Amino acid sequence: MLQFSANLRSLFSEYKLPDAIRESAKAGFDAVECPWPFQTPSSEISLVLEETSIPMIVLNTIRGDLRKGDKGLSAIPERILEARSTIDQAVHYAKEIGSHNIHVMAGQAPTSSKSIKCFVENLIYAAKLVSNTEINILIEPLNHRDTPGYFLTSIEQAANLINLTGMKNIKIMFDCYHIQINQGDLLENFERHKHLVGHIQFSAVHDRGEPNHGEVNYPWLLTKFQELGYSGFFGAEYLPRDTKSDHPTDKGLEWLKQFKL
Repeated sequence: MLQFSANLRSLFSEYKLPDAIRESAKAGFDAVECPWPFQTPSSEISLVLEETSIPMIVLNTIRGDLRKGDKGLSAIPERILEARSTIDQAVHYAKEIGSHNIHVMAGQAPTSSKSIKCFVENLIYAAKLVSNTEINILIEPLNHRDTPGYFLTSIEQAANLINLTGMKNIKIMFDCYHIQINQGDLLENFERHKHLVGHIQFSAVHDRGEPNHGEVNYPWLLTKFQELGYSGFFGAEYLPRDTKSDHPTDKGLEWLKQFKL
């Protein structure tokens, strides 16, 4: 059976984080993921995860200075100390709550030799910090339409960066929405890199809404991923289409019942 995690950046966003976790469990999600949970004490999150019996499977390093439009720091050579600080923060929090994945955000940077060297060194730093744990480091290609200038944009680039690190605990966050926009051919791209895929996310293309419409047939595709050996959660990272409701996530959850049939 397919298992789904709710991304709490976009789903149940009207609630404070502990209550968003509770609402996710009530709605039938098997896990949650939260890019930036750091404003809520890890002890409080640990208690609610135990209460609901679901894990928080992914968190991100923080993006940096939002006033400057930062999208991460780890591929920006002149900000290496800041980047290491965000990695330290994410590793500490992940260990406290038992999360098994940390997405290290690259940021907006050219694909120069300096940026590549910087990102690789920061990934090695992160991977070594979690080397004696069950935590994996994730890197995620983002599409050029929504995140212009982002350093990492393709599966092949991600695989090459992982190879450059020589580390076994660095994996790819395979976001179907981003990959479909930049590269398409989702099943083929997954099959060629499945040994490196640590987590899968999905949403409708092109509007990033609920995954029961658009150009990707997710009930078929996610089942194929499982048949090819993927055994993890599928992260629902979409923007609810009903923007007028007080509880927009609830209004669009029919897809979850259908996918679990």
